Amino acid sequence: MRMRTWKFVPMLALFLVVHEVPAATKVKVGVLVSMSSFISDLTGQGSVEAAKLAIEDFRKRHPGTTVELVSADHQNKPDVATGIVREWFDRESVDVLLDGAPSPVSLAVTDIVKDKNKVFLASSASHSDLSGKKCNPNTVQWTYTNWAFANGTGKAVVRQGGNTWFFMTADYAYGHSLEKETADTVKAAGGKVLGTVRHPVSAADLSSFLLQAQASKAKVIALANAGGDTINSIKQAAEFGVVPGKQNLAALNLYITDVHAMGLKTAQGLMFTTAFYWDLNESTRAFSKRFASRMNGKMPTQAQAGAYSSLLNYLLAVERAGSPGNGARVVAEMRNVGWFEDPLFGRTRVQENGGVQHAMYLTQVKTPSESRAPWDYYKILQKIPEELAFQPKEQTGCPLVK
Repeated sequence: MRMRTWKFVPMLALFLVVHEVPAATKVKVGVLVSMSSFISDLTGQGSVEAAKLAIEDFRKRHPGTTVELVSADHQNKPDVATGIVREWFDRESVDVLLDGAPSPVSLAVTDIVKDKNKVFLASSASHSDLSGKKCNPNTVQWTYTNWAFANGTGKAVVRQGGNTWFFMTADYAYGHSLEKETADTVKAAGGKVLGTVRHPVSAADLSSFLLQAQASKAKVIALANAGGDTINSIKQAAEFGVVPGKQNLAALNLYITDVHAMGLKTAQGLMFTTAFYWDLNESTRAFSKRFASRMNGKMPTQAQAGAYSSLLNYLLAVERAGSPGNGARVVAEMRNVGWFEDPLFGRTRVQENGGVQHAMYLTQVKTPSESRAPWDYYKILQKIPEELAFQPKEQTGCPLVK
């Protein structure tokens, strides 16, 4: 099978065998992120910087293309996000929307993108409906889905004896989706769900919810939340003596910035599934070194790596399409290349439901004694092959899949 290969040398210089872009080609990128909420550390300014790196790498080989970037803080409010997006599309000639987490924001803007025939690169949004029931020809869900997180972690934990589960879930669309996807996986693997409790987003005191989870006697307390909510859940679970004990925590969506914020002493032993780790190979290390030099030494999260990779692939698709003007056509170009070798995610392809296939990794947080250097936090337990890491497109409910 023919694959498009990107070979990298130091500084991640791109050697791409492609046609020249017409000098008149102009692309405007809008990075829609949260800059001051419970998820700002895992996306936020880091996604903006990752997008800038993608633009720089593309323009090294395509200096005739003008790529402009704008960014905005949606404040974690879908109505604010939709207002920004309409302004960008109607008045500022933005061609492509990047990032878009959390899920209520991404679900709110995806229909606008379709109506305006633009492109949405959902590089940090994980709600499975984006490549399922709400799929459209203009949206690409690049980095991960809730199904991928659930499939990787749920199966592994049940296989290791964690056959009774209790969910502690963030009370919004993302949390509900992640809980359902994981519960279905656990049941299919032979486990049981004993109950669930839902907590407000960004709640400072989670003690009552943790005590309910502890009282369930479930072997696994599953955290269907993200960012600051995950950090607070794990920290308070240790403070209240929920763990260590007879119960274990399963972080269903964990980011390297979460581990850094908690410290290895608190996070050690957590098992989770991730799409990216900075120390996987030479290409991921080269990109991450450049990223860290702009982010005060912070290594990129999987969402920020997704911002870089999805935007770079979009720009290459614009080059093949000849113009960013027809968003659905550009996304079709992203699909038409089939399997290719991505510098950060390895063997990758975009499917007709807008979902991207690449490998995922079952991962465990190292103990303090196992860590040899700053940000040396992960042990890769298993590579989940790209054909198995994501839900089969025929099962997603996407009406575009024939």
